[in-house]
Amino acid sequence: GVVLGGIFGYKFYQFGQMEKQLSQPQPPAKISVTQASEESWQPAIKAVGSIEAINGIEVANEVPGVVETINFESGDTVSKGDVLIRLDAAIDEAALRTRRAEAQLAAQEFKRVSDLLPRRAVSQSQYDEAKANYDAARARVNEAEAQLNKKVIRAPFDGTLGIRMVDQGEYIATGTPIVEINMLNPIYVDYTLSEKSLPEVENGYPVSVTVAAVPEHTFNGEVSAINTSVNPESRTVRIRATLDNQDNLLRPGMFATIQTGQPRENTVVTVPRTAISYNTYGDFVFLVAENDNGEQIVKRQTITTGEVRDGRAEVTSGLKAGDTIVAKGLLRLRAGQRVEILDESGQEASE
Repeated sequence: GVVLGGIFGYKFYQFGQMEKQLSQPQPPAKISVTQASEESWQPAIKAVGSIEAINGIEVANEVPGVVETINFESGDTVSKGDVLIRLDAAIDEAALRTRRAEAQLAAQEFKRVSDLLPRRAVSQSQYDEAKANYDAARARVNEAEAQLNKKVIRAPFDGTLGIRMVDQGEYIATGTPIVEINMLNPIYVDYTLSEKSLPEVENGYPVSVTVAAVPEHTFNGEVSAINTSVNPESRTVRIRATLDNQDNLLRPGMFATIQTGQPRENTVVTVPRTAISYNTYGDFVFLVAENDNGEQIVKRQTITTGEVRDGRAEVTSGLKAGDTIVAKGLLRLRAGQRVEILDESGQEASE
């Protein structure tokens, strides 16, 4: 009985200690804070679109033939007129020599008849026939030269080449794709806007563009063309902007997010994007406040967000400039929890 009493007494003491610990208030969570600030932002119309080359084609051959030489590597930068490939031209060269010989003979005959005509040694019809033969012979030479020139495929404009699609010694039929070439700088972005937004866009308006491939980089340019008609099915109008692409980071076909700037500025309230918790029930921040005991606590504040620029999000409702909110460590916080604000040299709040 004494032993059992001792055991029960010890257990009772343990339960008492646990209850005492549980009844003690939890220490305040350490947090980093920031303030909602007021900024001047140029309003912008957001849209999505595609990157397009100013000039972009698949280079193909106009005449069939066997690839004799290839003068480029995949990915090369070329200038207009640079030779890309040469096709075997032995037959065409022989044909040109024949046409030139015929033209030379026709020229001699025409000269002979021309010399005889003033002396009336030949008729006018003989002169006309000799001239026609000479003109036809020269035309056949030009035709043969043009045919021979088609055996040399050149870059149609300055640009960057894609991947080579033919091999040396390969017979290629007319119209075989040889290589893709695109002019990458400057470059276009094409997108559509609602017809309601048409009065808010003009040539020369600034645009900023981001793509998933380099999300940290913003590409700047300006509206360069607005389509003259509205699509009757979607009620949208096509817009084209020209972008600087000196580093060739943008490639045709990329999906792009576009902001078309407006020639005015609005005052907006902004917070760091990392201070916002985004979920399906609505966006919110933790607002720092005081409870009835004068202790610092956090309150869950639902907000409505707008644009995001340079890591800061526009808050259209729910906060005012100067409100103090939690900057980091949102995951382990709960509404009403006591907090302790770290100074600038303090550690980050645990996440």
